[in-house]
Amino acid sequence: MILPKNGVNMSDLLDTNVLLRFLVGDNHKQQEEAKKWFAEGEKGKRKIIVKPLVVAETCFVLESFYKKERNEIADALEIFLSQKWLVVNERDILLGLLPYYRENRHFVDSYLLSYKKINQANILSFDKRLNRLI
Repeated sequence: MILPKNGVNMSDLLDTNVLLRFLVGDNHKQQEEAKKWFAEGEKGKRKIIVKPLVVAETCFVLESFYKKERNEIADALEIFLSQKWLVVNERDILLGLLPYYRENRHFVDSYLLSYKKINQANILSFDKRLNRLI
């Protein structure tokens, strides 16, 4: 870990591949490293930041490459994103999109619906399926 001159831990941005290794465990060595980093985060030794784009890419890879069901993906992400020691950007929106995602809606549509609900916003779309939900 690199410490800046003031001695405070730097922030660590979580990459999709780390989250995937942690969730899937198809590379045991990398899964153990991810667990170690997360344990350090839970103890306050790391500040781990999770961006919505990483969550979106994780969903895409789990669906397309690993052929995981959306319910299974949503269940795992709900537990992960709820960890208070993680710095999850837009946590409320990401957790709020999971019910839509479980209903077999596309991740981005689910994100927009969650954002709309939480922020009382409108959605501009030509997508007839999405517009029926608005």
